Amino acid sequence: MRILPIALLFAAPVFAQDRATFVDSQLSGLLEIYKDIHAHPELSRQESRTSALLATELRNAGYAVTEHVGKYPDGSQAYGVVAVMENGPGPRLLIRADMDALPIVEETGLSYASHVRAMNASGQEAGVMHACGHDVHVTTLIGTARVLAALKTQWHGTVILIGQPSEEIVAGARAMLADRLYERFGTPDMAIALHDTNEHPAGAVGITSGAALSGTTSIDVVMRGVSSHGSRPDAGKDPIVMAAEFIMQIQTIASRQQDPRDSSVVTVGDIHAGTRRNIIPEDARMELTVRSFSEKSREIAMDGIRRAAKGVAVAAGVPDDRAPIITVLDESVPVTYNDRALTARVKSSLVRTLGAQQVFDDLPGMPSEDFGLLGLDGHAIPTVMFWLGAMDPARFAKARAEGRELPGPHNSHFEPLSEPTLRTGVNAMASVAISLLQN
Repeated sequence: MRILPIALLFAAPVFAQDRATFVDSQLSGLLEIYKDIHAHPELSRQESRTSALLATELRNAGYAVTEHVGKYPDGSQAYGVVAVMENGPGPRLLIRADMDALPIVEETGLSYASHVRAMNASGQEAGVMHACGHDVHVTTLIGTARVLAALKTQWHGTVILIGQPSEEIVAGARAMLADRLYERFGTPDMAIALHDTNEHPAGAVGITSGAALSGTTSIDVVMRGVSSHGSRPDAGKDPIVMAAEFIMQIQTIASRQQDPRDSSVVTVGDIHAGTRRNIIPEDARMELTVRSFSEKSREIAMDGIRRAAKGVAVAAGVPDDRAPIITVLDESVPVTYNDRALTARVKSSLVRTLGAQQVFDDLPGMPSEDFGLLGLDGHAIPTVMFWLGAMDPARFAKARAEGRELPGPHNSHFEPLSEPTLRTGVNAMASVAISLLQN
């Protein structure tokens, strides 16, 4: 990967160019960076190469950079990157990009596809892929950093750029805050981010005012039984049968217990039980998520899970000392909330930059994010995340005409169309940042 010297990159003639022209001049280099990051993805808590690359690029752009920002609950250091540029008095704006990839074997067939394999959190070897587009996010942040450095005459204030680790396990934002992020680098007046999507074509963006992404609660449920030989189920209490009954029963939480105007999603994403076909095991372990847009709907779902687990165990005659165990994990995050006033300002800038026909009002989505944690409790810091279209426009139009979706995030075939996606992303984010730093 070729890195341009800062003297060449930000020579005097650059300052006379407008933003779009400057972005076009940077695009080929940004594409090289994007493909390099895409081909070398790193799992959560392992982002050493990506964070070093980002730190180098931001230093070359003239920012004061600090690496290894963030501490996990076990005391280990995170790979967070913080870059600061001060440009006189004015607002403090935080721009965040996440860096980690997913344990997915890439099947896009791209020339720069990932062939990386790594050990996951369970100690198993897994394929690794940027299946959620964090490579787009990091590259867009680099491009935005270059624009802001080159066009300093157009804005004033302080820019805080964040390279966040471990978003996929919703641990990175919390880790950086635990490492005194705002005490060390200053509390921002506002924070913005983008996320690529398969729901818009490249060149378009979407934005939601108010609740944008659901909050998520992670839960482990252990149905405990009594082990027995497979030929004598009457001599034991079968936790696999109880787990099956529990899974079916909790399907009625959203359909019959929730207010349909304020619903939730309850998903069992993982279940493990047993070692052999002829042994009734001691327990069945399940991993669940609850997603909701309000504390009320979350509590209804949590109560429904507890009642269902207890009821199934009682109906099966499980002894009290083998009652189900329900554990709520730390990897839970609140609703990602787009401050309405800040959203209006961001949308106005997007419309001026891309045109009204390319800016869509999106409905809230059920995926979850930890970006909202950077807004602190009670949304003390206004935050906004907008959606960056990443799909080939022709393929997108054809898929829509056929009533289907192109592969999206967390899919092994997720394939952003890199050049127009990055051009739009950098233009959009840079224009938003400059507009917010002009007041």
